[in-house]
Formats: sequence, structure tokens, C-alpha cells
Amino acid sequence: MPADCNPVSPVRIAVIQYDPQVGLKHTRGNLNKGLLLAQRAVSEGANLIVLPELANTGYTFHTRAEAYAHAEPLDGSSSLQAWESFAREQQVYLAAGFAERDGLKLYDSAVLFGPEGRLGLYRKAHLWNQEKLWFTPGNLGFPVFETPIGRIGLMICWDIWFPEVPRLMASQGADIICSLNNWVWTPPPLFDASGRCMASYLTMTAAHVNNLYIAAANRIGSERGGRFLGCSLIAGTHGWPIGEVAGAEQECIVYADVDLSTARSAPIWNNLNDLPRDRRTDLYDAALGYRLHPAMPR
Repeated sequence: MPADCNPVSPVRIAVIQYDPQVGLKHTRGNLNKGLLLAQRAVSEGANLIVLPELANTGYTFHTRAEAYAHAEPLDGSSSLQAWESFAREQQVYLAAGFAERDGLKLYDSAVLFGPEGRLGLYRKAHLWNQEKLWFTPGNLGFPVFETPIGRIGLMICWDIWFPEVPRLMASQGADIICSLNNWVWTPPPLFDASGRCMASYLTMTAAHVNNLYIAAANRIGSERGGRFLGCSLIAGTHGWPIGEVAGAEQECIVYADVDLSTARSAPIWNNLNDLPRDRRTDLYDAALGYRLHPAMPR
């Protein structure tokens, strides 16, 4: 382990909720806004920061050509270089979403940076609505990245509706999943009496049944006739939010202070109930047939 990457516990997680807007004229402003809020989070003690899906470009593209114009390659991207420099200089871990250009293919991607540089890349596996017209479905599977603060997985937005995604990362040994989102308004009902949306409950449920942390950053605002739900949150291994669930409209940062390694013993509720041990692997494969990445010991 590098000398400048000593384990940190507890970890202060920050999920950042703001309003990036589509359009090339907005890209630099979106990037700077996210970094400004990330700097505020650092000043308030955060060392794991999660930005939304497509944090530097906005979301609602009109054509594939427009999506392509907004996209950047993994190497040589000014946005990724700015995020990487921020993580190095501030000695923090940062997850951010961007439109990735790989040759002629486009991916809705998330990248993880740390004090030592880029640590991981995830390409969104489940594409929502018109995303299917611009992006190629992800081809990297569901990797989990080992870091000095814990094992970190990445997922994006619509992925949370597919319980296989957090389950496969949990089966690999993930301590936390950073969930980068552009949850949109859909036909009502959108919120319950407490102001939570369905995506909040799906996040809480996935954290609970997999006994890991999920830090979900969503965006807010309106864009080209669409609206976004907010409701960013950090769910604990018990499923309940740690701290507040953000509202639907305000720019904000949600924080939680946790020891990520506690996720590894959280499944042991008592002598008779242990989620990994209780799985009926005689009836189904514990990893659901997934073979791209080996499980880490817990």
C-alpha cells in the first residue's frame, strides 16, 4: 500500500445533489459547480464524495450526435483530469459520472478516483428509455475496487431496479456502493407522505438485504421538459438512511460518518441468522452465475 494511502476510519461520505445542465456551453460550469461543492464537502471533513450520473454534461440529449459531442475519452479528458487532480490534491476518493467515448461507442460511465489516481471504471449496464438510442450497454460487468478506506462498487441510476446488481457486488465483498443517478419524474405517485420516492426505497432495500452501505447521489432541476427527483441519501447496512434524505428540489450535500469495514460483519445478526450463510446455494448459485470478478474474503 502506498505510504500516502493509509487506511482511514471512520469515513465521512458526502453525496452531492445539484443541477448540471445539458449543452456544451454548460459543461465547464457543470464541472466547476461539482468541484466547488466537492471542495465544500472536503472542508466539512468528507473523504468519500459521490457526484451524480453525467455530472459534467447534463442528461437530456436530443440526438446521438449531441451525446457524442458531449462525450470524452477515458484518457486525455479534461473533466477526468480535473476530477483526478482534485482527488490527488485533496487526498480523497471521488466518484463521478460522465459520457465516455470509446472509438465510435458511447457509454454512460462512472469513474472512481483516489489520492493515488484513477482506481476504477464502470459502464452502466441497464439503460433507461432514450439512453438506449445514444449509449451502448456496459461491458465491464460489476467490478468492486479495493481501496484503503474499503471496497467500493459503482452503479448508475436504473441499475438499482435490478436487484442482481447490488447482490453481485455484495457477493464479491463490497463494503459500499456509490450510486450515481439522474432519477427522473415519472407518472405519479412520485412521493409518499414522508417525501421519499421509490428510488429511495429501492436503495434502502438493496442496502438492507445485502448488508452494505449505498451512497446515492441524484440531481435536481428541470432540463428540456424533464424534471429530476432529488432524494439523495446514504443507506446504512440496516437499510435505513443515515442522516437525512434530501428533498426533491434543493441543492445540498448529505453526509454520513461510517466505518466501511463494519459491512463485513453486519450480516451476522445473531447466532442463527447470517445472510451469506443462509443463502440456499444448493438451489441457486451464490454469485448468480457471475464469473467476471472473483469474490474477496469477508
